[in-house]
Amino acid sequence: MADLEAAVRKLRSAQAEVSRAEKRAARIVAEARERVDQGRAALAEEIRAADRAGMRQVDIVAATGYSRERIRQIVRDGEA
Repeated sequence: MADLEAAVRKLRSAQAEVSRAEKRAARIVAEARERVDQGRAALAEEIRAADRAGMRQVDIVAATGYSRERIRQIVRDGEA
């Protein structure tokens, strides 16, 4: 009987550990996504600044890897 009870405790402990790990993972993913959002916002500001400074769109495309249309959208969104 003691072996059965020990096995049950071991299983429940492992299940609780999975739950805690999932919560930690969700927090880590949420934090990483927030950093991505912040990075995009900062890059958009720099794209707008480069545009205002007269940098050629082709050079902004080359530096960012974004399409010409995406660059236009970002610049246009900053004008609103």
